[in-house]
Formats: sequence, C-alpha cells, structure tokens
Amino acid sequence: MATCAEILRSEFPEIDGQVFDYVTGVLHSGSADFESVDDLVEAVGELLQEVSGDSKDDAGIRAVCQRMYNTLRLAEPQSQGHNQVLLDAPIQLSKIAENYDCDMKLPGPLKREQSSTVNAKKLEKAEARLKAKQEKRSEKDTLKTSNPLILEEASASQAGSRKESRLESSGKNKSYDVRIENFDVSFGDRVLLAGADVNLAWGRRYGLVGRNGLGKTTLLKMLATRSLRVPAHISLLHVEQEVAGDDTLALQSVLESDSVREDLLRRERELSAQIAAGRAEGSEAAQLAEIYAKLEEIEADKAPARASVILAGLGFTPKMQQQPTREFSGGWRMRLALARALFASTFISDSPALQSQMCVPLLPSEPTNMLDVRAILWLENYLQTWPSTILVVSHNRNFLNAIATDIIHLHSQRLDGYRGDFETFIKSKQERLLNQQREYEAQQQYRQHIQVFIDRFRYNANRASQVQSKLKMLEKLPELKPVDKELEVVMKFPDGFEKFSPPVLQLDEVDFYYEPQHIIFSRLSVSADLESRICVVGENGAGKSTMLKLLLGDLAPVRGIRHAHRNLKIGYFSQHHVEQLDLNVSAVELLARKFPGRPEEEYRHQLGRYGVSGELAMRPVASLSGGQKSRVAFAQMTMPCPNFYILDEPTNHLDMETIEALGRALNSFRGGVILVSHDERFIRLVCRELWVCEAGGVTRVEGGFDQYRALLQEQFRREGFL
Repeated sequence: MATCAEILRSEFPEIDGQVFDYVTGVLHSGSADFESVDDLVEAVGELLQEVSGDSKDDAGIRAVCQRMYNTLRLAEPQSQGHNQVLLDAPIQLSKIAENYDCDMKLPGPLKREQSSTVNAKKLEKAEARLKAKQEKRSEKDTLKTSNPLILEEASASQAGSRKESRLESSGKNKSYDVRIENFDVSFGDRVLLAGADVNLAWGRRYGLVGRNGLGKTTLLKMLATRSLRVPAHISLLHVEQEVAGDDTLALQSVLESDSVREDLLRRERELSAQIAAGRAEGSEAAQLAEIYAKLEEIEADKAPARASVILAGLGFTPKMQQQPTREFSGGWRMRLALARALFASTFISDSPALQSQMCVPLLPSEPTNMLDVRAILWLENYLQTWPSTILVVSHNRNFLNAIATDIIHLHSQRLDGYRGDFETFIKSKQERLLNQQREYEAQQQYRQHIQVFIDRFRYNANRASQVQSKLKMLEKLPELKPVDKELEVVMKFPDGFEKFSPPVLQLDEVDFYYEPQHIIFSRLSVSADLESRICVVGENGAGKSTMLKLLLGDLAPVRGIRHAHRNLKIGYFSQHHVEQLDLNVSAVELLARKFPGRPEEEYRHQLGRYGVSGELAMRPVASLSGGQKSRVAFAQMTMPCPNFYILDEPTNHLDMETIEALGRALNSFRGGVILVSHDERFIRLVCRELWVCEAGGVTRVEGGFDQYRALLQEQFRREGFL
C-alpha cells in the first residue's frame, strides 16, 4: 500500500513544498489524535482543498483523507502501538516557519526567503485546531495518570428558617448555642443523614459516636466548612490537618493561632515604629494606648506561658518547643494542630466584642489517636474545665467517660442526643430501645386486634358503622417502627497454634541506635511465647515501634541477639497500615493481588470475617472510612494464618464495637500477641502483661494498667499539671 506521502504526491502533483511538509508532519506527529476520518479532514482538509483548486470537490478531498486514514490505521501493528508514517525526507518545522510572514509559534526567526502560494492564515488555523485537540487529549491522559481514582464528595442541604435568617442578618443573634435543624448530608449517592437535628448548648462537651462509615467525620467537615448554617459570630476550629512544616518554632506556631492577640501585636509594632521614626500625626499615641489596654485585657503577656503548658502537656519538651515545625514527624505536627486549637480557644473575655471572636467550639476528630497514655490523661484533665463547647469524635471509651457531658449517637441516618457520659449513654440507649420495642409490639398487637374485628365483620351490614369506625382508628394510629438492631461485629483470627518450646521470640542484651549519640535501647532483654498477651506503653518517641521492628527482624541489633523459633509466622499490623494499601482498587482485588490464584469467594469470605462485605468489598479502598480500611488491613494480615501477632496501635480509627470485637478475637486466638496501644479499655480487655518503654529499656509493671495510671497521675501532680 502507498504511503501517505505517496498519496499526497499522486493526488496533488502541484502541491507546495511547505504545505507538503506541514501535512506529512501533522500525519506523523498527530495520528494518535485522529479517532475518525472526520478528525483528519478537519485538520488538513481545508489546506488540501486550497491546493487542489477546483480539481477536487469536498467529496474528492474526503476520499483522499479516507485513503490516508486507512494507511495510518494499517501502520499501527507494525509500529507496536505507535502511529508512524514513512516520509520521503526529514521534516524541519523551523524551515517551514521561516517561509511565512505570520505569527506562528514555531522555533526559529520568521524570515521570508521565497514566495509561497499557501494561505498562511489557513495554515495557522489548521495547526491551531490540531494543537487544541492534542492539548485536550494530553490533559485527559494526565488526569487519568495523576488521579486514576476520582472520589465522590460530601454535600449538605438544610431547610431554612425565615426567622433565623432575619435574626442573623440583623446581627441580634447573640446566643452561643448552635442549633441546626432538618438537614441532610450525602456522600455521592449514599445518604448519611436525613432530616437530622443538631443542638449544641454553650459550655457542654459532646461526644459524637457511631459505627465506622456512617458519616461522623463528614458531619464535622460540614460544620467546619459551614456547609451547614452556623451563626456567623461563632467560630469553629476543626483539628484535622497537621501543621505545615516550615521554619516557625513550635511555640511560636501555637501563639500565632490566637488571631486577636497577633493582630493587636502587629498593630502595636506598626504604631511604635511610626512614633519612633517621627511620622506620627497625633492620633497614633491614642491608638497605641488603646491597643495596650486591649493587650492587658486579654493578658497577652501570659500567652507564652499558657502555650508552653499546653505543649508540655501534649509531650513537647522545652527543647522541642524551640524546634522548627519542619523537624517534627506527622504525628507530632498533628499534636501541634491540637495545641493550636486548645490555645486559640482558651481565652473568653468579659468584653462582648472580643468574646464574639473567641467563642470557639472545638471540633477535633479522634484526638487520642495521636497521643500516648500520658498525653491522653493530661488532655482528659485539661478538657474537664473547658469553658466553651466541644464536639469530638472519639472511639476511646474511657476518654469519653472522662470529658463528655453529652453523647450524640449517629445511626440509621439520624442523630439522637443523650445526657451524661458514655456509660450513661449505653444504659439510656438500651432503655430507650427496650421501650421503643415494647411500644412497637404493643401497637402491633392492638392493630392486629382491630384488624381481626374488621376482617370478621367487613361484610356484615349491621356492623358496617363499627367497621368504619375501626378503620378510622387504624388510620389515626401513629406509625411506629421496630428497633433497628445493629449487626454485631464479629472478628476471628484463624488459629495457627503449634506447641513450641518457649521462648519463641526473644531479644537478649540488645543495644540499638540510629545514631551513636542517640542510644534508643541499651542491654534490652525481653521474651514472649505463644500464650503471651503483652501490651507496650510509653511516651511517644520512647522506642515502642522500634522495639516491635527489632522483634520482627526488620531492624538488626547493633549488639545482642534476636532469637525467633524457626516455625514462627508473624503477622504485623503497622500504625501506618493505610499507607501500605493500594487505595485505587477494591478490597477484593487487593487480596487477589496479594494472594493470587484463589477463588473470589475466598477473598470475600476473608473480608466478611472483618465486616467488609457486600458492596463495601467492591468499592475502591480510598472511598472507605478509616475504620473500614483498618478492617481491610486485618483481613490482609490474617490471610496467611500467622501464629504470632505484633500490632502497632491497632485500635486507631476503629469504632467501639469493632474494638470490643478485636479484643474478643485476640483473647480467643491460639497464639502469641504483642501490641502497642493507648486505649485503656482495650488494654484491660486483652493484656495480661504490661511493658513500659522508657529510659532506653523496658520495665514490666506488676500492677498492670492501674499501677501505670497511678504513676502518671503522681507525675502530673509533681509537674503542676493537676
């Protein structure tokens, strides 16, 4: 078959050399953009029509383009997927541009060396069309490559109240309560909340609870972004993103979160500079005096001390408080974000003008996930005296018992409020559900009794009026719904039990460091067997995760010996497990890639063991909630049936029901367990042995968690936190 160049020469023997070079260049470089012959006609048809003069009509030009299009398609297999056209000679676009006195964006100077019969404007127009098509395709390909998975976004809608709107616009709404009624929240096509109400009374501390994936964190985002209508005079702080790393010192980063204080200090510096330079016009001194009065009113001079206390409570040493934020890991930057929110929200002024700016309900999402036991206990004590409103998502049962005055339960696309802490909520919910079920059953019996009468005398003329009366009674009865029973979460770790002579896992006289001047462990000796239920606690940075990696064999001791039984199979759950999952595939496909060659039913059954079933198992992992991703990670970890588990903060992001199920699964598992956790209830549920990681070693606490908690409380008293 003739090449495109040969077709052009035969069909247009008088074709201008520059046009020939241009057309063959388009065919060579842009053939992938020609999805049909129409695209090719659009790119070069107008130029070819001009070259042909009157010798070819539109149908003739299209026929030539069809021949060239067929040639390009046939050339594809020979070029291994790349559309190539054999040309008579090399193409130099710079030479083409030199021959036209037009503003073509081609390299090289635009000089006219010889005359040409080509219409330069039409040539430029054709090139522009081709370039636009190529850019559009390139943009589409880039989007597919850089973002292969486009996730749905949450949206909220809310019924408006004219009275509230008038009150808000007039500026007369001085209440610090947050009342949002009759709103919906959706995530794509999935409805999370329908006709829900939220009432947050000023000064109350609310815990938002519910199963994973129902929309708790999404609701916080809707509030924080004001997708739901919140009074304008109430500020909202949502602790979600970690602090950006730069050269700002940690302490200064916290101080800067108080925008009122920062604005006053900035204005004070500007006015002082003007007065010192002699540029003051008279009013500056009065303004400066007013600013000094406001700074004194908000006790600005005490701010560094308050910020330092908050940072110290969250684990920042004096040295760390003077480090740039860029030197901290993601977990410590999250602590900084929490410290900023705590600091910015602590000051409530007697001045109405300042108070309206400082009225800040705190909205942290699972704040205890980033904290060790010591920091959690400090935060509990700190928040118990909190002056404003708190709405917090947490799955830490003891934390909610310590700080919550109210519980908001998200379930069945609605929100139910309860007074009291989490234990009170559990009792109240059970009583409410029991009463609801009793009312429903009583009504069903009453309905059935009336229906029997109606069915018996429906066709009895003497009882017609009574039947009609009974029918009206049925219509007037309120429609009660049965109790929505939440499915029990069940987790089961397959047994890999074999009797090994202890110890099956041991570190003997181990020294370890990343840098010789910073020794993490010195003469560390620990051991575990297949009956061990060991919990490791300690402050962040004490070396808990490092010790787990030494036990795993991922890190080699500098000195000393790691011993592991030859038949030991360890399952490891990392605190950063989400980073190890492929978020662009479904949970089923994830297991299929990790453990190929098994039927799909086996992958589904494995995921079902951890509550990832039905449609959830086929959704992209990226669209799952944090707790659902954790369940996928558990399914992946247990697939090879290990006989020993090392778990690094496994309860992060799990709801309370799943945490309880995880505890039961570990208790019934026939094998060894070593875990790091900061969840007090989970530790009490699972662990028989407590190791405290501190001062370059590990200490076994004989009294368990009670003794460890008492030691921390005593330390707080000595340091003046209590």
